[in-house]
Amino acid sequence: MGERWALLIVRELLLGPRRFTDLRDSLAGASPNVLSQRLDDLQTAGVVQRHRLPPPAASWVYELTAWGYELENVLLAMARWGSQSAGVAEHELSPRALLIAMRTTYTPSSSGDAVGRFELHIDDERFEVATGHGSITVAAGRVPSPDAVISSGSDVLRAVIFGDLALADALRSRALRIDGDGNAAAALLASFRRPQLAAAPAQQPARRSDR
Repeated sequence: MGERWALLIVRELLLGPRRFTDLRDSLAGASPNVLSQRLDDLQTAGVVQRHRLPPPAASWVYELTAWGYELENVLLAMARWGSQSAGVAEHELSPRALLIAMRTTYTPSSSGDAVGRFELHIDDERFEVATGHGSITVAAGRVPSPDAVISSGSDVLRAVIFGDLALADALRSRALRIDGDGNAAAALLASFRRPQLAAAPAQQPARRSDR
């Protein structure tokens, strides 16, 4: 798991199976050859399995094994820790990476407990987000009769939920769209906290030489 891209592949598979092309698009910095090698390594280790979806899809997909899914808590803990870094990511968060970030920064006390079921259209993917009783769950796929549908690109949604872009401005520019219960959707989008950066190490005084 210490090889580059291995944990990021696991992160992309936490919400369900993905085709090779999906993984390649989400992990823009990984070359196809490196991605193939990491997937082979993860299959050999028993973390990932490959199988064909039933018709009409009939596509080959990669999916975490039961043992692979046990890495979920590890990934969430690392996401919480990494969110305190002052470093800037080289690439925009993939939709699934953003959903993981939402799980680790959900704070219902910031706007009350936004109870409901929501469908998020992030780029070309659809996700279910359910909140209530102080917790949040996320999953890939459509939601039957959601309270609201929120449509946006991952960059805009990230900016809104972490306070870099006002929801009203995103709606006005049509960079984000809400269909359904606008108040419930607004409460959901206000339920995430920007992670606090880790304190910088104190500067040590220069030591004098006793030559």
